Amino acid sequence: MNRRQFLACTAASVLLPATAGAATAFRLKAGPVTARILPESEGLTPMLGFNGSSPGPELRFRQGDRVSVAFENGSGRRSAIHWHGIHIDNAMDGVPELTQAAVEPGATFDYAFDVPYPGTYWYHAHHRSWEQVARGLYGPLIVEEADPPAVDRDITVVLDDWRLERSGALHESFGNRHDFSHAGRMGNYARALFSTDAVRRGDRVRLRLINAATARMFPVRIAGGDGKAVAHDGMPLAEPAPIEELFLAPAQRTDVILDVAEPVSFALRTRDGFFPLGTIAVSGSNPAPIDGPVAPLSAPAIPTPDARAATRHILVMQGGAMGGRHGGSDFWAFNDRSGMTDAPWRRFARGETARIALRNDTAFPHGIHLHGHHFHEIGEDGSLGHYRDTTLVDARQSRDILCVFDNPGKWLLHCHTLAHQASGMKTWVEVA
Repeated sequence: MNRRQFLACTAASVLLPATAGAATAFRLKAGPVTARILPESEGLTPMLGFNGSSPGPELRFRQGDRVSVAFENGSGRRSAIHWHGIHIDNAMDGVPELTQAAVEPGATFDYAFDVPYPGTYWYHAHHRSWEQVARGLYGPLIVEEADPPAVDRDITVVLDDWRLERSGALHESFGNRHDFSHAGRMGNYARALFSTDAVRRGDRVRLRLINAATARMFPVRIAGGDGKAVAHDGMPLAEPAPIEELFLAPAQRTDVILDVAEPVSFALRTRDGFFPLGTIAVSGSNPAPIDGPVAPLSAPAIPTPDARAATRHILVMQGGAMGGRHGGSDFWAFNDRSGMTDAPWRRFARGETARIALRNDTAFPHGIHLHGHHFHEIGEDGSLGHYRDTTLVDARQSRDILCVFDNPGKWLLHCHTLAHQASGMKTWVEVA
């Protein structure tokens, strides 16, 4: 990405579609859309989307809602929807080959599930996701707390990049071997997409950041006010944390509460410095700003891990360019196995606590996502860290996670650099 492309990111604002509303029964139709990704003076981008737009509609629910979604597949290709981060009934998880058959073109699939935990989540295609997500089949999903924090505005911020032709069309280089064996499909144009285009000076705002890119890591700097991070991957932090710079791997989310002093800008750190992704303008002043420090979000009732009785397992990431040989059959592997196997990598009794050592023996970072569960990241001193559904493990590094496997079913475990998942870095676990 060159400087002109990044500076162009501030020239036009792409708004997310209107919220779907509080109703628990609705329709999502996948199909062709035309999006305004580039500035007004440049070309439009033919893509795929939901309900006529990409990103698809922002879906908002209240904690404890029962949700029914009629998915109509008008995309012209087989597809399915995964509800990322939701502790969901296994049959509703949206993973072809594992929890359901892919939905054929022109067919409908009815999803129904509860949303037990509040937080910032998202939904996206999970059939040929390395292509379908890059083509635009995704959208935000927000579960509101029964007792939400006091803020003036609740704003969704979707981070993404696109590989575009000069005309604005998506570059049709999906699935090429270089992407699969290296860092994934990296775009040449990046944006932050906002659910609102203006706030008031003095507003206290909640910013819900979602990295919807298929491969790009987003080290992000937010300017324009005093803010604190309050949640990662939908789950509250014990104490709000400073936000000098946030780092979001693909599929990760972070919630920030910020007191607005000036236009709120988002910039991506690159080797050439910081480049703008977009700005929320300031219009007017809040006559009665919210006072006091940012407080922690209400803590949900999550399962308590039994660290002493935890079973121990090692999952080794292997392969890729400069990664050496392994026993798998594709570019990437876990423990010398590439892709889905007939038997699960591990079987767990319901309620069992497991400590999994994630060891990255490759030359690239990997964001490892577990379906149907969250897990604690373990600090170097053995302490319980953030409670997440996607953890980033840097090249040649390791990280332990502690998970209570309390959700029965067959659950995918994979790298969320979606080209890596497509070329071997995925497996599954079964919870009895």
